[in-house]
Amino acid sequence: MNSPIIEDTYAEAFSTKAAYLLITAATKKLALIAATEATGFATSFIGCPAEAGINSYVPPEKTPDGRPGYSIIICQNKTEKVKQQLLERIGQCVLTAATTSVFNLLPDSEVQDNLGFKLAFFADGYQEKVELYDRDMYKIPVMSGDFLIEENFGIVDAVAGGNLFIMAKTQASALVAAEAAVNAIREVEGVIMPFPGGIVASGSKVGSKKYKFMHATTNEEYCPTLKDVVDSKLPEDAEGVYEIVFDGLTESAVKKATQEAIKAIKTIPGVIRISAGNYGGNLGKYKINLIE
Repeated sequence: MNSPIIEDTYAEAFSTKAAYLLITAATKKLALIAATEATGFATSFIGCPAEAGINSYVPPEKTPDGRPGYSIIICQNKTEKVKQQLLERIGQCVLTAATTSVFNLLPDSEVQDNLGFKLAFFADGYQEKVELYDRDMYKIPVMSGDFLIEENFGIVDAVAGGNLFIMAKTQASALVAAEAAVNAIREVEGVIMPFPGGIVASGSKVGSKKYKFMHATTNEEYCPTLKDVVDSKLPEDAEGVYEIVFDGLTESAVKKATQEAIKAIKTIPGVIRISAGNYGGNLGKYKINLIE
């Protein structure tokens, strides 16, 4: 096993709100297409209307309707904004997808949004409230048959901003390590990685040193090509850097994802150092320590 330096630091995570849904379809491929569409343009609160991602594949024997599905998590910083994102994303990206049905994975949450009731108006009076799979659902006639959606969807307090910096001797080894971290995090229930493929190529800092209109800009201290230009925080022999960002339904899920990712990264040759981003406690209340 490789022995990179694990910095004695922490990722600074912050509070958010989240919905947890299951999308099923006639085939695994169709379910994945719908889940992917529903979680698009949702990498970062910096410039996207939400942070969202696919949590895991759910086989037919574990879904209410006995069809393959994918669980997804959609995050926003206010409950009302989560409700809006649910309406837009499920209405535009899942109702429109072939053979889909949608189920609530947070039935015990104190806060529930009647998303199914809202979307049922698309049926133009032909909607029907039914009891299926021991759930209150709406049946919405569409060209392919009926779109089925549960009436209510839970919204809970969640944790956003878990992160890791991977520094390696080459870009290739950093990328292999990042992919290993992503694969490990995918096995943790209730965690998503909103960036493309789970990997962040463009790690950023808050604000700008030069442009007042920018909310976030490149994190130059971690750019390998700027090591000779800025006061770099990279090891001298580090030529590849990637960041992993992840959100979770609970603090414990984010902590577990951090440790599982570190274990996976340590198996990859060429990794020099593992670190994380924080802002001295000014961003959020959660400190996800790299060393436990």
